[in-house]
Amino acid sequence: MAEYVLTATKSNTRPGSFYDRIERFYDLTFKLNGYGRSLDQYFEAHPLPIFPDARILDAGCGTGTLTLALLRTLASSMATAKKYVNKNNPEQQAVRFTRGNILALPYADEAFDLVVTSGVLEYVALDEGLSELARVISRGGYLLQLPMRPSLVTSLLEMLFRFKAHPMSKVSETTDRYFQVVSHYRFPPFHVIGWSRSAVLAQKI
Repeated sequence: MAEYVLTATKSNTRPGSFYDRIERFYDLTFKLNGYGRSLDQYFEAHPLPIFPDARILDAGCGTGTLTLALLRTLASSMATAKKYVNKNNPEQQAVRFTRGNILALPYADEAFDLVVTSGVLEYVALDEGLSELARVISRGGYLLQLPMRPSLVTSLLEMLFRFKAHPMSKVSETTDRYFQVVSHYRFPPFHVIGWSRSAVLAQKI
């Protein structure tokens, strides 16, 4: 099971509203930059520690790129996410959608075995975001986050998509408060995703 949670950084902001307006441009950029292919290669080389019927949460919407990569490995608005996931999920694997706030997820404690998130924590206070994600992860479960790392590309994306990347030292320090880092992966420099992101897998202990 994978579930999308749309996020809002302010209580009076409709979740996903900005990305709803730019969904086509947003999805096109990820298709052109090979983001999905890079994720496929990452998951193939670094299998996630999950088991059949694991409870998986993709905390953050976009157009389904990360969830689709997970679904392939595992062989914005609700309408936006559903449209892209349904169109690109030929195996029709179970995906449920839930609207929520990354700082107050509508789930019980320890509801998931794995949480993945990309492009969300940059919109909120890092400690609050990671604390809430840790709350919904079962003990021994995992968090895979793809934080933005400082670079010229990241600076451009900050202006384009209205977020602020956290310093990697702060990402490491804050992650360590709630998890034990298992791996910190740097994408190859010839992968466009590697110009702005890394992948941090951590276990809740």
